[in-house]
Formats: sequence, C-alpha cells, structure tokens
Amino acid sequence: MERDHRTTAYKRFRELLPKEERENACSARLPKSQILTLPELRANPFQHRICRVFSTSEDGDDSMSFEDFLDMLSVFSDSATSDIKSHYAFRIFDFDDDGTLDRKDLEKLVNCLTGQGEDSRLSSAEMEQLIQNILEESDIDKDGTINLSEFQHVVSRSPDFASSFKIIL
Repeated sequence: MERDHRTTAYKRFRELLPKEERENACSARLPKSQILTLPELRANPFQHRICRVFSTSEDGDDSMSFEDFLDMLSVFSDSATSDIKSHYAFRIFDFDDDGTLDRKDLEKLVNCLTGQGEDSRLSSAEMEQLIQNILEESDIDKDGTINLSEFQHVVSRSPDFASSFKIIL
C-alpha cells in the first residue's frame, strides 16, 4: 500500500479510537463496535465475519491493531487483486474456520446473502437444491466440500461472481 494510503488509513484508525487512546494509536486496539461503524461494513451482511477474519486479537473480541485494520482496508481497496479478494472471501465464508466450505457454511452464506427474514428465507427444499447446485458447479474433487483452490477456480471462470465481491469486499 502506498505511503499516502497508509497515512489516510492511520488517520481513519486514530479517529475511531476513544480520545484517550489516540496518543498511543500505534499500540492501541480498535474495538469491534467501532470497526462496525465504518461505511464499508455498516450494511455488509458479513460484517462480523470480516472482523473475525482480519482480527489478530488473542482475546477473541475481534478488535484490530492498526496492521489488522490496514490489511482489511487493503483487501477492500480497488487495487487488491481478485486472487487476494477471493482468498479473503473464502475465509469469510468459511464460518467454522476448517479450511473448507461445507453444507453448513454454504447454508449460512446463502442466509447472509438473502437475509434472515421470514419472507426472504428459502424453504428447506430450495436451500437443499441451491447447495446441491453450488456443489455440482464447484466441488471438483467430489468430496462434498469446496476448498480454496476449487473456490478460486470457480471465481476465475465467472466474472459475475468475482464482481460480486465488490459488495462484500
């Protein structure tokens, strides 16, 4: 990331910190509640997963150091490559953090994208059919899950799918 982008990111990070912590911004951690106020995350259906994926907090509170914050903004940037965006999208969609997208991950993914309301929720049969279709398209080794390379293969073949990351990342 260029120096002026880093400076801009640092200013944003510092402004989000409580006033008493701004002097020591380099060593401070930004609380998740403040991260979620960012315009990039405010309406994002994956906002909590994004915080989880980019946070290096050992407390499990999804707070971010400046470096975490910088990594997140770099991935959100238009200059991030589709490989980088797809890598982080995969990690965000991997809700159980096991390195694969299984049926449960795919169901959570669909629910996040369609909303959790009664009128937008898919029926069990519709959900099962959609997950089956996703696996048929993406699960190259037919093991019932989608790994990172299978996910990136699908993304590389589908410009529409790749451009949808702009909504998420």
